[in-house]
Amino acid sequence: MQGQSQQQAYDRGITIFSPDGRLYQVEYAREAVKRGSASVGVRTADGVVLLADKRIRSPLLVGESVEKLHKADDHVGIASAGHVADARQLIDYARRYSQVNQLRYGEPIGVETLTKAVTDNIQQYTQVGGARPFGVALIIGGIDDGQPRLFETDPSGTPYEWKALAVGANRSDIEEYLKEQYQAEMDLEGGIGLALEALASVNEDGLEAEGLGVATIDSETEQYQVLDEDEVESYLDEHDLLPDDTDDEE
Repeated sequence: MQGQSQQQAYDRGITIFSPDGRLYQVEYAREAVKRGSASVGVRTADGVVLLADKRIRSPLLVGESVEKLHKADDHVGIASAGHVADARQLIDYARRYSQVNQLRYGEPIGVETLTKAVTDNIQQYTQVGGARPFGVALIIGGIDDGQPRLFETDPSGTPYEWKALAVGANRSDIEEYLKEQYQAEMDLEGGIGLALEALASVNEDGLEAEGLGVATIDSETEQYQVLDEDEVESYLDEHDLLPDDTDDEE
């Protein structure tokens, strides 16, 4: 019983390390991310692709109201997995930081610089009492001097750079597919197809355009652009990822 009570004490205190060097609340925040619907990022030769599964549970829900993809700056997009409300706070921080950089230096912020600013903010919530960690992971993609960049933020406040990744539910299975199929020289359309196929690999019933968000940042234009529902459906149809139509009539 004494050992269990000691465990609970470390469990409650975000600023207290356990004897084996763990911060339990940060680990619980990672579990919150795993429970969120998946988001996928792919870096291609021509730009960055961001894909988000909105997980629309009711036909009465308006799909556009589910915010999983965000524009942080003209050349930077962000996809999230985990607590959407937490994500919005970090998105607002990223947008403000981007605008301050533009006003102060007269140039767009670097994707890596923005990512590290966001993760510095996240890290503070693992070190200050009276607060909890952000229960969300972000995929930050954009263009730096014509070069595509793709980063992940972790609830611990650690940034990672990736060629392709997934966050949220079924991460390991999606990334296994990405590892097998990823090609660095693929174009933007190939990246969209790969992201959709990777997400479909863990959705046996197929994908519906209404439940997905897809955005790209092209290396040439350096502009964040969201695909509309018809464009997403055409990609799903091209890759044979739409749900099978079954005839239930007798």
